Amino acid sequence: MSSVADQLSSVLQKTARLIELCNALQEENDLLKLDNQSVKASLDNARAENAEFEEKLRVLKIAKSIEGTSEKTLDIKQKINDFVREIDKCVVLLKK
Repeated sequence: MSSVADQLSSVLQKTARLIELCNALQEENDLLKLDNQSVKASLDNARAENAEFEEKLRVLKIAKSIEGTSEKTLDIKQKINDFVREIDKCVVLLKK
């Protein structure tokens, strides 16, 4: 009879240990999920910033291609700069 009681005690100890291990792994999983969400948010921000820089680069290339000293090209450059500033303001408002 002692043998059955010892076996039962051993099973109960192992079960308790498995429950503790399961709880620890669940906590670790929750932390990793939070970390993953943070990394995804950072990646999304980096992608948005990259898109913004790509747009600025495109605008600058256009401005560079029409570079000149005539009054008309200076007016066009001013308008492009105004558009870029407006876009920057909109991006800042969207991030809020």
